[in-house]
Amino acid sequence: MSDEEHHFESKADAGASKTYPQQAGTIRKNGYIVIKGRPCKVVEVSTSKTGKHGHAKCHFVGIDIFNAKKLEDIVPSSHNCDVPHVNRTDYQLIDISEDGFVSLLTENGNTKDDLRLPTDDSLLTQIKDGFGEGKDLVVSVMSAMGEEQICALKDIGPK
Repeated sequence: MSDEEHHFESKADAGASKTYPQQAGTIRKNGYIVIKGRPCKVVEVSTSKTGKHGHAKCHFVGIDIFNAKKLEDIVPSSHNCDVPHVNRTDYQLIDISEDGFVSLLTENGNTKDDLRLPTDDSLLTQIKDGFGEGKDLVVSVMSAMGEEQICALKDIGPK
């Protein structure tokens, strides 16, 4: 027997996958799908019947949930597609730093300081104006495939 110890690389996640497989024919409008490696919200699905021995094909049109780019993909309806795990979490806004990062309060009382302000101009001005007026703001953060971004804002009244 060998006396040497085995060392394993430890990873931060619990082995949870960023996506899960789903049959292309079962993905509907307003669902989520991975197109060209990006998590997208499906805005249009059309199914076409092909030749005598061919597969029915699904044509997906999706909008990237982080940068709003339009992406398209065509997949045989019997094949599996990757579907991202999309989570939405609400945090209370505590502070906005000079370099464009926000400080958020989590449910368990800790702070989350690794998120940037959103790139969407109307949402950005709403957050900055509301924060400047001293309102209590709650931001919704969407996360999928290791990315996070502020996607919505709620005003819960003055401080």
